[in-house]
Amino acid sequence: MARVFVYGTLKKGQPNYFRMMDPTNGQAEFLSRARTIEPYPLVIATKYNIPFLLNVPGTGQRIYGEIYRVDQKMLKFLDDFEHCPQWYQRTVVQLEVQDGDAEGENSSKPGSIEEAFMYRKATYEPEWLQKPTYESYDAYGDHRLKYVFPEDRSPE
Repeated sequence: MARVFVYGTLKKGQPNYFRMMDPTNGQAEFLSRARTIEPYPLVIATKYNIPFLLNVPGTGQRIYGEIYRVDQKMLKFLDDFEHCPQWYQRTVVQLEVQDGDAEGENSSKPGSIEEAFMYRKATYEPEWLQKPTYESYDAYGDHRLKYVFPEDRSPE
């Protein structure tokens, strides 16, 4: 089992959350809400209004998201869904736990530091660094940038 931090369309209440809960993709168990220790720029870009966490640590804001415990099947699904390593790179990130629902061996105390995999965009258009950054992504937020699932799975 691996821990994965999601910060965009895969979070609860977001357009692709159903993919995390689809047993044909594997198993995913919500553990806690968390935020990155280090700031990153989280931007919304392309004609599909996709949330991208850019690989520029120390710039932007601390990012809020959710930690899940996933099996190998789900991890492979997420790698495929995120087009890793072509679009995103899966790297380890340190997170500050905010709260959680898990109990026992999977529980984390608020304020504790955890590590999890995170998908971040390694290559991007330079002008993306000029876009507004967000500490928390919401597809239905006041940014008025409606997420559109790219049918051909091409980010542009």
